[in-house]
Amino acid sequence: MLSPKHKVKLIKIVPFVVIWGGSGLLYVLIEYGLMGGAKVYPSTNTPYEFTSALIVTTVASFVMGLLQGIIEVFFLSTLFVSRTFWQKILFKTTLYLLSILVLLFTTSTFLNYMRLDLPIFHPQVIQSVIQFASNFVFWSIVIYAGVTTMLSLFISEVSDYLGGSEFSNFFIGKYHHPREEERIFMFLDMKSSTTIAEQLGHMEYFRLLNKYYADTTEAIIQTSGEVYQYAGDEIIVSWDLKKGLDNLNCINCYFMIKEIFQTLSESYIKNFGLVPEFKAGFHYGKVTTGEIGVLKKEIFFTGDVLNTTARIQASCNKFGTDILISKELISQLNFNKTYDLTEIGESELRGRQEKVILFSIAKINRETTANKS
Repeated sequence: MLSPKHKVKLIKIVPFVVIWGGSGLLYVLIEYGLMGGAKVYPSTNTPYEFTSALIVTTVASFVMGLLQGIIEVFFLSTLFVSRTFWQKILFKTTLYLLSILVLLFTTSTFLNYMRLDLPIFHPQVIQSVIQFASNFVFWSIVIYAGVTTMLSLFISEVSDYLGGSEFSNFFIGKYHHPREEERIFMFLDMKSSTTIAEQLGHMEYFRLLNKYYADTTEAIIQTSGEVYQYAGDEIIVSWDLKKGLDNLNCINCYFMIKEIFQTLSESYIKNFGLVPEFKAGFHYGKVTTGEIGVLKKEIFFTGDVLNTTARIQASCNKFGTDILISKELISQLNFNKTYDLTEIGESELRGRQEKVILFSIAKINRETTANKS
């Protein structure tokens, strides 16, 4: 079974394959129309046959899409991260095109070397390569590859800006009509953010927030969560009920984030003079989900569960704990011996008539438990 992290990477590769495959098919169909029933390419006098052109071009395009997707997702996704949207697309397109040109020239040289049975750097071999490169067929392939590369990178960057799941939901129209669903929410709030902002200054505080958000990402991905909103110093994470309950994903997310910040504590102290601390509130319930907005569209959740989760998180200071979970969510979770639950008791939440029973939770230290026994 693929981990949630690898599933996300696999999903990111799919658009590259689809775009390249679709572009290859479109290229063949346009070529077929322009050929007008001719049996040879006019510029090269080589035989033309639609079926073979369709198979070879489409399969080659799928392979190119798969290769670009793998390279982009696994190796180049962090390249040019400090550049603007269009700079990233232009720089990466140039890089891919240079690679494609090198590949085409190398392949042409090798094929002519084999066909002519001459030394690889023989003038006749080199002349054949130059003749191939000066033909419009060659440049039509380069233009096709460049446009397809730029389009696939554009879609990939837009997906990253919006969030992968939100982009796909917009694309397929999942929430074009509002729908009701059950979701788990975690409101994760940085402690003493106002004091930290005053201490660091606005520019340094922005850098801190950016790194803070980035360092929570791994845990959210690994536990199948989705970032609903970055609201100031607060991150609102959401899970489909089934995904959030599976393997205690929602709870594991919080403790994975804690472990990440413990590991990175020296780096934070070196760069900012402090390690961010946070508190979290958890709750679940029904929400209505749909597209909203005119000048700017977004996928929007509405329901009492969001207000309640925000109030639960705000109660952490009152009860002197970093994590609070509603009894409703606790009753849905299948706890193992990894966590220790403590009932806080009933609490009146501002803006809510009914009282909510809250629990705090701690991760059991296996080494300490073993030593005591």
